[in-house]
Amino acid sequence: MKKIAFLITFICLLLVIMLSCEKDDICSADTLTTPKLILRFYDKASPDEILAVPDLRAYALDDDGSMVEFLGITTNTKDSLAIPLQTEMNETRIVLQRNFDSENPDDGNADTIDIRYEREDIYVSRACGYKAIFNNLIFSVTNDTDNWIVNSEVLIDTVDNQIQAHVKILH
Repeated sequence: MKKIAFLITFICLLLVIMLSCEKDDICSADTLTTPKLILRFYDKASPDEILAVPDLRAYALDDDGSMVEFLGITTNTKDSLAIPLQTEMNETRIVLQRNFDSENPDDGNADTIDIRYEREDIYVSRACGYKAIFNNLIFSVTNDTDNWIVNSEVLIDTVDNQIQAHVKILH
């Protein structure tokens, strides 16, 4: 009888311990994290037709105007671009350089863009932490003597996914 009582107590204790454990604290690759801003490039002559930008280079500018390269964004001809926005500020400054030549980096045509937004931090999970959502997106191109970006239009003013383009750029 004592053995049966001990066995039942042991099984109950084991069940309590197993049920009180939490799943692993690993953030799944399927979990949505902070989305990037999707830019899509269109033909200025036919605004509904997508037009790739030749030899496009993109980089950010920090507070003092120094260049900050984007990781994973290479220089080549593209019809769209995914740009990470700063999560600790409400503004990101980027430069999009058309006809970039790595041997002559000052060649090509660079346009500076200011992207303003309101950040909203959303709790995802203990393993994944927080992700940022960017609301009330404002996209403006700094005028210079030779802008290759003719016009831009914010298509979706909330950056909460990477499924569709947020900004339409005519060139």
